[in-house]
Amino acid sequence: MRESLLESALIQVICEEIQSAGGVLPFHRFMELALYAPELGYYEQSAGRVGVDGDFYTSVRVGALLGELIGHHFSETSVGSDEPPALVEAGAHDGQLALDILNYLDGWQPEFRPTLWLVEPSANRRRWQEQTLSRFGDRIRWVANLDQLLLAFPNGFSGLLYANELLDAFPVHRLRWEREKKGWLAMGVAAAPTGFHWKTLLPEAVGIQSEELPPVPPALAEVLPDGFTTEICPSATQWWRQAAGCLKQGRLLTFDYRLDDEEFFAPQRCEGTLRAYSRHRVTGQILENIGEQDLTAHVHFTKLREAGEVAGLTTEFYGAQRQWLTKRMEETLHDPNRRFPEWKSARVRQFQTLTHPEHLGRGFRVLEQVRDA
Repeated sequence: MRESLLESALIQVICEEIQSAGGVLPFHRFMELALYAPELGYYEQSAGRVGVDGDFYTSVRVGALLGELIGHHFSETSVGSDEPPALVEAGAHDGQLALDILNYLDGWQPEFRPTLWLVEPSANRRRWQEQTLSRFGDRIRWVANLDQLLLAFPNGFSGLLYANELLDAFPVHRLRWEREKKGWLAMGVAAAPTGFHWKTLLPEAVGIQSEELPPVPPALAEVLPDGFTTEICPSATQWWRQAAGCLKQGRLLTFDYRLDDEEFFAPQRCEGTLRAYSRHRVTGQILENIGEQDLTAHVHFTKLREAGEVAGLTTEFYGAQRQWLTKRMEETLHDPNRRFPEWKSARVRQFQTLTHPEHLGRGFRVLEQVRDA
């Protein structure tokens, strides 16, 4: 392991938890600490982790266009609401996407002034957001989690709750197929003088319910290779279900890397989708450079969609980011009131970057679900 004061402190925290857990820490807890340990985790250290000079690039860093299109869509779809609509962002990082949305609304629809609620458990990230959004004053509110949001809106809120690349950073359970017993084992992390290494555990030992394990039909069980690896993230599904429960009227919207049920068992994914990002390079060295690299896994959108529909939502869109953004662009072109910036060359270039298959249009997917009054 590389040595630094930051890494040493984070490693010490993780090693103490490994010891308390009896020598093997469930991977989802390891990932949680690596990303979110207060003051030490990857997402706690610097707002500059995201962007050209950081470790990975998001749609927000292309320019203001994503926020402008979300803002226009939000205002158009809030017509007819029985109360002033609220705008809720979860996982706002430094607040840039929220800034782009509010700047659009103030500039092009100044009569439409929603309160922005940020769901943010981290004190560090809240400070970054406060700095980015300082000019909006008391139009910005913070809650630590969805439970607190529901306390603010006991009967549910009307409006839009959106998240951009949030759920792919939820801690996952990593699973390994044991062909001889035709069953799954959970992967945990142990510590040695040479570094962290993988250990297997029974799924129930890490809190995985049997119904949460990926079903393997008999025909697939006969050919699924020994050691085939995948991930599950029950907490992401639970979060989406809870978010649906906060919504009285309006929309849930998420942008992320996603897979559907059958895609998780594709041969090229025999090592799963879990990966690390550092300086715009992808690596499979998940247990190295702790606190200095991002960890992420594809989101199981099938389960999100089903959870929302069970909670009473209607799926309005489920597909590629380029398709969703193209629909939003068409809305601006057909807006009779022309409440959108002119599509000059700079804005067109942003749109191309967000939608082109060789750029951000290939991997990102969108799920938008609606609850009518």
